[in-house]
Amino acid sequence: MGQWNALHEAMTEAKRTVKFAVLGCGHIGKRHMEMIRRDPEAELVAACDMRSAEEVGIDTSTVRYFTDVDEMLREVPEIEVLNVCTPNGLHVPHSLKGLEYRKHLVCEKPMGLSKAACEEVIHKALQVGRHVFGVMQNRYSPPSVWLKDMVVSGRLGDIFMVQVNCYWNRDERYYKKGNWKGTNELDGGTLFTQFSHFVDILYWLFGDITDIQGKFDDFNHKDLTEFEDSGMVSFRFKRGGMGCLNYTTSVWDRNLESSLTVIGSKGSVKVGGQYMDKVEVCHVKDYTFTELPPTNPANDYGAYKGSAQNHDHIIRNVVDTILDRGSMTTNALEGLKVVEIIERIYRKRDEQLVR
Repeated sequence: MGQWNALHEAMTEAKRTVKFAVLGCGHIGKRHMEMIRRDPEAELVAACDMRSAEEVGIDTSTVRYFTDVDEMLREVPEIEVLNVCTPNGLHVPHSLKGLEYRKHLVCEKPMGLSKAACEEVIHKALQVGRHVFGVMQNRYSPPSVWLKDMVVSGRLGDIFMVQVNCYWNRDERYYKKGNWKGTNELDGGTLFTQFSHFVDILYWLFGDITDIQGKFDDFNHKDLTEFEDSGMVSFRFKRGGMGCLNYTTSVWDRNLESSLTVIGSKGSVKVGGQYMDKVEVCHVKDYTFTELPPTNPANDYGAYKGSAQNHDHIIRNVVDTILDRGSMTTNALEGLKVVEIIERIYRKRDEQLVR
């Protein structure tokens, strides 16, 4: 009898799926939905957007669809994980809403638009005993994984200098009139929407920064956005060494480059390409580089492209964590830290505007 019970429990566990709902059915929300459906242990049970299913192109024969988040969370109590894929400025209120219903969260970047707001989410999650997963999918790209190993293993020695260049195109094809993109309230700024993944990579690899200096401008987005389109930011790492982040969305027609260069006491490396997807330079003492697996293609939104399609890794980590087979790889405290770093950089921008 005991053997039968053990077998029955094992079979029940084998059939266990983690039940997800997606809030926000734009480009990135649909990406989440696709990755949930692809995972054999994940199940998409509901979706929600303020627009109708017809407007966003959702087939209601395949998923329960709602236009009110409270109604969805009440009517579908089996939801375990709420994926927040709404505009940036709504991430915190929607995360708090999910936690009110005691759901785990997957929150798209950025976690919020201020450190204080992110702290509210973390505090609420601790109160109700739920996980908050950040979406930092660039960490899963083979060049990022390789870079992490090179830094943590000490192969590069002491870190002297780090340079990140993000030169992208975002024009009127992206910033459409009447949309949330480009507004301070719901978008928050270029670093939050376009380049927070690269701020995350900097923090993930090298830790916190200090002594921030910067120059900012709005070259050709004055009629499209309420904030800067370009910046040159310098800083020092608290662990030692110095760095800079150069970014723009003013590149004509298409993205140009996303790259990270590291100068260490034992060697130099550069990961480049349009989406930081290839190792362009590796000259390191007593080390022979071997080819990495290919990086997933960038998210394709038609007229423009974004970061790598690594959301499958996010969903897999959520499933493994909830089924007690692993630990979180992108936690809320790291999400908060990225927001706090961007907030400090933007203080320098705002000081310039006051002058």
